Amino acid sequence: MNLPFRILCLCLGWLMVAFAVAGVFLPVLPTTPFLLLAAGLFARASPRLERWLVEHPVLGPSLRLWREKGAIAMRAKFSAVALMAASYGLFCLFSRPNAALAALVAAVMVLPVAFILTRPSN
Repeated sequence: MNLPFRILCLCLGWLMVAFAVAGVFLPVLPTTPFLLLAAGLFARASPRLERWLVEHPVLGPSLRLWREKGAIAMRAKFSAVALMAASYGLFCLFSRPNAALAALVAAVMVLPVAFILTRPSN
């Protein structure tokens, strides 16, 4: 692999790790998708960093669960769906959208909720 591509993958991998860490504290950012992206980028640039991420005591368990079983922890499922429902409620409360916009936003939000709920749990 050429050096510029490797450096790009490393930089993007660390950016994804930063987003994932922010997602631990901010309910609007998902953590696991950013970790999956970081692991994929690190796999191309530095197997050592990929191993560090997968074996990390805080960030690693959700990655390993997804890689091994394609599963999402029940607590993460509950949190994701509850926060999406709360976000939709706040959207409706504060923006007072017309029925068409409210239905469109609900329809868009149903897709990731369905994906989350159809994944196996631990």
